[in-house]
Amino acid sequence: MNTSTSTNVSSSSVSHAQQVMNKLEDFDFPYCDEVTKYEKLAKIGQGTFGEVFKAKHRQTKKVVALKKVLMENEKEGFPITALREIKILQLLNHENVVNLIEICRTKATPFNRYKATFYLVFDFCEHDLAGLLSNVNVKFSLGEIKKVMQQLLNGLYFIHSNKILHRDMKAANILITKNGVLKLADFGLARAFSISKTSQPNRYTNRVVTLWYRPPELLLGERNYGPPVDMWGAGCIMAEMWTRSPIMQGSTEQHQLTLISQLCGSISPETWPGVEKLEFYNKLDLPKGQKRKVKERLRAYVKDPYALDLLDKLLTLDPNKRIDSDNALNHDFFWTDPMPCELAKMLSQHTQSMFEYLAPPRRRVVQQPHAGQPGHQKGMQPSAADGQYHDRVF
Repeated sequence: MNTSTSTNVSSSSVSHAQQVMNKLEDFDFPYCDEVTKYEKLAKIGQGTFGEVFKAKHRQTKKVVALKKVLMENEKEGFPITALREIKILQLLNHENVVNLIEICRTKATPFNRYKATFYLVFDFCEHDLAGLLSNVNVKFSLGEIKKVMQQLLNGLYFIHSNKILHRDMKAANILITKNGVLKLADFGLARAFSISKTSQPNRYTNRVVTLWYRPPELLLGERNYGPPVDMWGAGCIMAEMWTRSPIMQGSTEQHQLTLISQLCGSISPETWPGVEKLEFYNKLDLPKGQKRKVKERLRAYVKDPYALDLLDKLLTLDPNKRIDSDNALNHDFFWTDPMPCELAKMLSQHTQSMFEYLAPPRRRVVQQPHAGQPGHQKGMQPSAADGQYHDRVF
């Protein structure tokens, strides 16, 4: 090919590319509006999942939450994890599950290399539970704690009935509106599950759930798991309603299992038949001779005997014996005085939104305070630089 022909081909391909780009800019997405219809008001969340903003619809003035879909690692196409989250959220329509309104995008232009950014648009909730618990001025009565846990378990009952696992239960993912309605949020790690046939066990990843809320079966390498993984997280959150701080703040998987053993007793085939078959059972140093002391250790904070009994059943080592959401909702804790009572009145005293992201930096609690004086500082997420901590966390 001579030089002039080559130049012609080259310029023609450039003009063709430009035409494609121009078409892209003008392309109409009838079911995916531009995010500019919302005005961002404040950043309210940040994590590995991306950023979350409080925003307002420019015309209707409706306040929403915008969750940015992380696209950095995508060579092309839409992240499969975000697609899974969207599909699950579209399936789940319940008062105690966060509501996905729509998906919005930025316009593809030369300035963003024709790569649109996508946002999930949710109904706005004024608080998350971690933010509320980190504020010493927010005081929950026993009836209000019951209402929080009743709504949380209602949400779990609904998603588990629809064969969905949340897989990231923690106080920061529990949203509460100013009217006191609780919503399970952040389904970025959620997935559908099936009851496995004996011949073919499920092979789900065990690298899910924030470390401090991760159940012992996942820490020991279980990949054939189900709803009990969320129920363990519910137990950790329930205890936190009194301690005001995550109850087991491990810095590594090994440390987390040590803390679990010190609270829930040694992990062994006697208390948990079949545990010896799990991948890491013989590879990790599991404390021996530890007695179960869930009620004993939490009694300094939790005075209600029914609450202690439900906590004991939620924080059961063997997932096959751990209480499920249906039986938890029928527990005497919810059916004795004081009965669950609405949160709206208590929350009306607090006009500022409370989110973990907006709370001041907090040091972790490592000593047990005097009985009746629960520590209120909220622990931060552990990192490799955290160093060593006392094993007594609450």
